[in-house]
Amino acid sequence: MTDKLTIGLGEYGCDQDGNPRIINHRLFIQIHVFSGCLDDQKVLLMVEEASRTIAGFEGVLYRDLNDPQGIGLLVAHENPSFFVESLRPFLNRPPFSGLEPRPDFSMIGRTYSIGYETDLENILLHRPRLRMYNPKHTWAVWYPLRRGGSFEQLAPEEQKVILQEHAQLGISFSENDYGQDIRLACHGMDVNDNDFVIGLVGSELYPLSAMVQTMRKTRQTSVHLERLGPFFVGKVLWQSPCPATNPPGPN
Repeated sequence: MTDKLTIGLGEYGCDQDGNPRIINHRLFIQIHVFSGCLDDQKVLLMVEEASRTIAGFEGVLYRDLNDPQGIGLLVAHENPSFFVESLRPFLNRPPFSGLEPRPDFSMIGRTYSIGYETDLENILLHRPRLRMYNPKHTWAVWYPLRRGGSFEQLAPEEQKVILQEHAQLGISFSENDYGQDIRLACHGMDVNDNDFVIGLVGSELYPLSAMVQTMRKTRQTSVHLERLGPFFVGKVLWQSPCPATNPPGPN
């Protein structure tokens, strides 16, 4: 069912005949990073319990590659109120309350459409979960970025060409099973005024590093990015069950 929305506030796509379609559904994804974790098994048990007892709790628990006492918790939900009404009390209980938060690595973003997608529910709700919770995707690299004003001043046609170059590289890595990406918008939600949060997930770390290296050569990254990072690199300790491969139908 197509929702009646104020122009500009929905996620835009089209149906199979090319007719415009708008929905008001998206997935919010937040990452919290902590240090001072000497026993990640206690944290693991707490997260597993939350997945059973807190309605709507889903996500990934990572061991931090760059901090021997570090962990990262990714949580996803369609309602942003979940993060302050359910996740906040959870993180204020032991063992999380005894850890050292790393707010410099905190990230939050929302899935978004570009405007031509014919499978909005899949793009916004299903595909990110399929990638984050794939049991083969044991490694992840998450980072925020901000575009420079130079990009925003380009004509839409030129922006499209630049974004297509970037997207095609991502597709080539995905098609060869080297890694997949999760792209989130974070305008107005990020404390550092970033524009996007990017997640790269895969079965090995090196291809994800190579993906970042290759993207550095694109025009978007080399010319039109103002800042990139910090980077959180983690290996999966726990993740929610992977959803079915067939996306849900329209509401």
